[in-house]
Amino acid sequence: MICIGIIGAAGLSGLELLHWLGRHPEVEVTLVTSTKYQGRQVCDAFPHLPNGKLVFQPNDTDVSGCEAVFLAVPNRASLEWTPKLLDQGVRVIDLSGVYRLRDTASFEKHYRLSHTSPELLQEAVFGLPECFRERIPKARVVANPGCYPTGALLGLLPFGELLGGLASSPIIDAKSGVSGAGGRVEDDATNYMEVNENFKAYKVFSHQHQPEVQQCLADLTSYPADELGEVIFTPHLLPVNRGILSTIYLRFQNPLDAEQVQVGFQEFAAQNAFVHLLPEGQLPDLKASIHSNRCVIGLSCDASRRNWIVVTSIDNLVKGASGQAIQNLNLMFGLPETAGLV
Repeated sequence: MICIGIIGAAGLSGLELLHWLGRHPEVEVTLVTSTKYQGRQVCDAFPHLPNGKLVFQPNDTDVSGCEAVFLAVPNRASLEWTPKLLDQGVRVIDLSGVYRLRDTASFEKHYRLSHTSPELLQEAVFGLPECFRERIPKARVVANPGCYPTGALLGLLPFGELLGGLASSPIIDAKSGVSGAGGRVEDDATNYMEVNENFKAYKVFSHQHQPEVQQCLADLTSYPADELGEVIFTPHLLPVNRGILSTIYLRFQNPLDAEQVQVGFQEFAAQNAFVHLLPEGQLPDLKASIHSNRCVIGLSCDASRRNWIVVTSIDNLVKGASGQAIQNLNLMFGLPETAGLV
C-alpha cells in the first residue's frame, strides 16, 4: 500500500480526497491535518467519510512516513509547504495554483503573491493527464490544474493543429457552482444569500485561470496568440453546489471538415478514460458529470462550418480538483490511471 498524507484535509478538496481515497485499492491515507479540527477523529467531524479512525493532526506535523502528500491548502501555505516536503523526499501533488504558471511575473500579477521558490516552476509538471501523461510519472511536484482550465482545455485541445486556423480568439464562457469559485467565506461574494436566486460574472479579464489556459495552448498547439490575442475567459457563478459547464466559441478562417473534427474528438476520447464524447448533435449538462471524474463533451457547428461551439461538463471538485489529483497519483506510482475513480 502507498502511504499518503493530506495537508488541509478538512477543506472542500481535502474532504473529496478522503472520500475517493477511502475506496482506493492501493492507497492508505495515514496522515490528515486540519487547523480547525486537529485532535478530532474524522468520523467525529465528518461521519459520512470512510476514514473514520484517522485523527486530524496539526498542519506542522511530521510527514516523513508518507510517500506522497496532497496539498489542499491556500496558495501561500503551499509556497511554504512544497519545498519542505521535497527536502524530506516526499512527492507533492499540489491543488493550489502556485506551481501552474512558469512565468513569475504572470504569477505575481494574478495571484498577488511573491513566489518564494521560482526554481520549482520549471520542474513542476502540469497535471493534466490527457496531455502530460508521459511526464507525470517521474515528477516530484505535480501542479494539479485548476477546475476552469481543465474543462476549457479538454474542449479545445482535441482540435489540435486546427487551432492554428482560427480567425479570432477562443471565447470560454464558463459557469461554476459555488465550490468552484472557492466556496470559502473569504468575502460576501460566495455566501448563501448572495448566490441564491442570483447569477453573475466575476473576475472579468482578471481571473488567475486565464493564463493557465493560455500557457497550455502555447505549449501544445499552434494557436497564434501574437496575431489574434489571448483567449477570452469569463467565469460565472451559479447558485448550485458543484459542477462547471463551459461553452467554448470558436471561429475559423476557413470551413472545417466536420467529419475530420468529429474523428479527432473521438480519437481523443478513446485515448483518455475520463473523456466522454457525446454523439453528434448532443450537448452535456451539469448532471452529466457530477460526482464523477469524467469530462463530458459535446460539439456542434453551423452551416458555414467556420463557427463551432464546444460544451464541456466536469465536476469541479472531482475532475477539476481531487479526482484529477488521484489520477495524477496513480500515474506517479505506476498504478492504473483509473484506480479508485469512476
